[in-house]
Amino acid sequence: MAKHNIALNPKHPERICWGCEKLCPANDLRCGNGTIRTQHPVELFGKDWIEWELDTQGGEAEPTIT
Repeated sequence: MAKHNIALNPKHPERICWGCEKLCPANDLRCGNGTIRTQHPVELFGKDWIEWELDTQGGEAEPTIT
């Protein structure tokens, strides 16, 4: 599998499927990975998603329940 850089905070993440290295337009999915596009982490977790991800990888920060 080819490695690619993912945009940390893209302007329009809803326009692209982020599920594989093909990065298909949302209306033309070529990978056959289902019928809907994979959302970018910023859509799922908010603009600070990378900080949250880095905290969980280090094992120092505990998840906060709000």
